[in-house]
Amino acid sequence: MTHLQSELKSLKGDILEMWQLVVNQLNKGKEALTNFDRDLAEEVVENEKRVNSFELKIDRDCENIFALFQPVATDLRLVLASLKICNNLERIGDIACSVAEFVLDADTDFNKSILESTKILEMYGVANEMVADTLEAFDQEDTRLARTMFKRDKILDQIDQNALDRVEESIKNHPNQVRNSLLVMSMIRKLERVGDQSKNIAEEIIFYFEAKVVKHKKKKQKEGDE
Repeated sequence: MTHLQSELKSLKGDILEMWQLVVNQLNKGKEALTNFDRDLAEEVVENEKRVNSFELKIDRDCENIFALFQPVATDLRLVLASLKICNNLERIGDIACSVAEFVLDADTDFNKSILESTKILEMYGVANEMVADTLEAFDQEDTRLARTMFKRDKILDQIDQNALDRVEESIKNHPNQVRNSLLVMSMIRKLERVGDQSKNIAEEIIFYFEAKVVKHKKKKQKEGDE
């Protein structure tokens, strides 16, 4: 194994470790919301520092690989994709932290009917699965799985689009839970962005393994339909 190969293997290992940490953050956040577990929410907030540390390390390692080895072809795509994926994972980590902070802001536990009517738990579940499946797609070189993110993101978009009406209804039905209803609304807005970040990651996975730039192709197709 060459020095470059060793560095790339280490880089990929760090990316996967950061990825798993972010998946765990999302899973714990959903559990904290479901069970109104403030201790678990605190843990998610505290662990955000680890996510940030991973981003700084991976950025630094990518810069070193560029400077020392001048990678080309597949190796270059791995480093470029790692930089962008790392940035998206950090943003998802921020979202997980923000949602946990919303749980901590609540005065009382969340009424189960509010969680059901707004579909936030369903949304949380889809978002968590998307991030976990992008990890699997990257690790298993499965671009077909990566492409499923584009369709699954629409589920999050739909829940987000209906959120205002559902939260308004929840406020009418549960006037003693106005604050919590508004917090749920804020959480939904945050979780919708997990889908966007997951799509971005999927595009980088396709770029890495297939050397295809999907992002600009989709934009041209959209402009052609207008």
